[in-house]
Amino acid sequence: QVQLVESGGGLVQPGGSLRLSCAVSGITSVYRAIGWFRQAPGKEREGLSVISIRDGSTWYSDSVKDRFTISRDNSKNTVTLQMNNVKPEDTAVYYCGASRFTRDPLVWYEYDYWGQGTQVTVSS
Repeated sequence: QVQLVESGGGLVQPGGSLRLSCAVSGITSVYRAIGWFRQAPGKEREGLSVISIRDGSTWYSDSVKDRFTISRDNSKNTVTLQMNNVKPEDTAVYYCGASRFTRDPLVWYEYDYWGQGTQVTVSS
């Protein structure tokens, strides 16, 4: 059974940095990618960054591509999202998910499993 557990959220000041981790277990070869998404109150779940399980290819949304970096550590079965120069509009619950995507890895409905989420609050 696929399990994903996020960690690393918290309160950070504007312009600061935060590092989120996603511990992954139970992934089989049918899954293609692990992605990071976020959801603010009243808004749709937004795709941020995705990394291929197979070859390490990455995808980024325009809103974060110059500030966030996704990486993986296969030895530890973790996927990390490094967030730099954070802004108040980055405040949301952040989720990681596992996908067998066929078209667009940055849309939430391409994902089968999700973690429980971790809150990120950007405020001074």
